[in-house]
Amino acid sequence: MAKVHPNVAVQEQPSPSSSTIIASGEEELLTVWRKSLLFNCHGFTVFDSKGNLAFRLDSYSSSSSSTWSSSRHADLLLMDAAGNPLLTIRRKRMTIALSDQWIIYHGDSSTPLLSVRRRRRASKGAIAHVTPMSSSLAMPEEGYVVEGSYGRRSCAVRDARGEAVAAVSRKDSVGDDVFRLVVKSQQLGAALGMGILIAIDEMFRGGNTSLLRRTCSA
Repeated sequence: MAKVHPNVAVQEQPSPSSSTIIASGEEELLTVWRKSLLFNCHGFTVFDSKGNLAFRLDSYSSSSSSTWSSSRHADLLLMDAAGNPLLTIRRKRMTIALSDQWIIYHGDSSTPLLSVRRRRRASKGAIAHVTPMSSSLAMPEEGYVVEGSYGRRSCAVRDARGEAVAAVSRKDSVGDDVFRLVVKSQQLGAALGMGILIAIDEMFRGGNTSLLRRTCSA
């Protein structure tokens, strides 16, 4: 357990603003644990490079199932360590189901920040497209492309030049439910990086291998 969360102390933090979502600096290295610290909850627990609790997502299931599938389609709220809402990830139902789409909102408001749309047919390893929905975001109008395989915990969010602004990779000796997320803060920020990751996790059911072989293997 110490490999996953060396420090779990929660410190009081101010309510989130746009500055806490659009971070500054070079890179942020996060350890993502696909598990809630709360009993009978599903979600994510995220630690920074010093082992301190950075983000959390706790989703109560309506059934006794140990999987997260039973709690899907509800709003998912990404919080900071103190429980302040940072982002809401919500699935948008399409009239014509040509693709699946998730909208990322600021805090628990109705202000949209990003659209994450799944590509039904992978093109050159691309599995999803990220489009900005707010002028406050320091990202290109054309957005980003997510490439690789989330099921193998090997994928990246890339700009039009092919430069990775966020990347998911395996973490040694701790299984598929614990992995690394590196985010370039100046372009994206750790919170938005986590928001995109949660949307991708929803799209591909946590990385179901049989599904990914058909849809998003690089």
